[in-house]
Amino acid sequence: MRFIKIIAVIILFLVGAYALSMYYFVDESKNFQIEKEIDYPVDKVFSQFNNLQNFTRWNNFFKSSQSIDIDYYTPYEGQGSAISYTDPKNDTDGEMFIRYENPNKTLRYQLFEDKNENPTLVDVKFKALSANKTKITWYVHTPKLSVFRRVQNFWTEDRFVENIDKSMATLRNVLGNKVEKDNQLAAIKYDSLMVENEEEKLLLGINVSASNKKDALYRNIVMNYNKVYNYVTMDLGKKDDEFGYPMLMTDADNYKDKEISYFIGIPLSKKMGVTDNNFSFRTVNPSQNYVMYYKGTYAGRVKAIQQLIQKAKKDEMRFGDVQQTFIERPMEDQDVNIKLSLTVFK
Repeated sequence: MRFIKIIAVIILFLVGAYALSMYYFVDESKNFQIEKEIDYPVDKVFSQFNNLQNFTRWNNFFKSSQSIDIDYYTPYEGQGSAISYTDPKNDTDGEMFIRYENPNKTLRYQLFEDKNENPTLVDVKFKALSANKTKITWYVHTPKLSVFRRVQNFWTEDRFVENIDKSMATLRNVLGNKVEKDNQLAAIKYDSLMVENEEEKLLLGINVSASNKKDALYRNIVMNYNKVYNYVTMDLGKKDDEFGYPMLMTDADNYKDKEISYFIGIPLSKKMGVTDNNFSFRTVNPSQNYVMYYKGTYAGRVKAIQQLIQKAKKDEMRFGDVQQTFIERPMEDQDVNIKLSLTVFK
């Protein structure tokens, strides 16, 4: 009995010491700020923060869990927009609101986590450092915690910083794809032959052999594009702004053959686990290309390809594959909008 009393006294002493140390030496809430820079215009960056559907696609807090379920509430972006979420696997839920918006300058978020009635307040400020560079500053105020929960404040800032670091990496990929698409659309000059230097790309797709009779080839391309798109978006969970335009690769002069072999894929930022053996990754090496943009029937592309080949022969250049980049997704019984790129070298 005496031993039990001694143990009880020791426990009470330790609990009391812990409570006193938390009360006197640990703040009941934390205030800190984090600064990051990103090489994209402020308007494009801001739209990824004030639209919560965009926000949850790249923010690591939401993106890292496969079991999280998110509901979005009107107006979906800007002041007054909100989401609620629940994550049964990680036993957490909460609500997030945008309480204030000054376009391209400031946002204020309120985040209620689990059953805590006091929100985390986050002010985010955006500053254009140049036409293509933005500084983002987070001002974070965490909710007040009871004495016994204040120990959480020792790692709150570190967790927040880690989440932002991972989120920014994903945001750069998202904006890179969006800006690349916008730039390509703005630069299109149809039926004009140009020379471009292409950067390395990583494609996830499938190898196919198909008949070249009448419209059979294009129907086959549409079918296999849909297979790749569905795998990337449904099985891998990628959103449209997380990857580039679909690309088809084939021999330059096989348009005359009865059967055509090709690879059709979607550009991704990095390799990941693929569970379906029908799909594989292919790296497209950096190259110099002769390029033409074409819009019309898929069969009509042959004339543009012939022009690219004739140009290469005239310039005494050797040539390799033709890359067909679909600026608009291929759809059956519709014209195509494609970028034709012939790889050339001495």
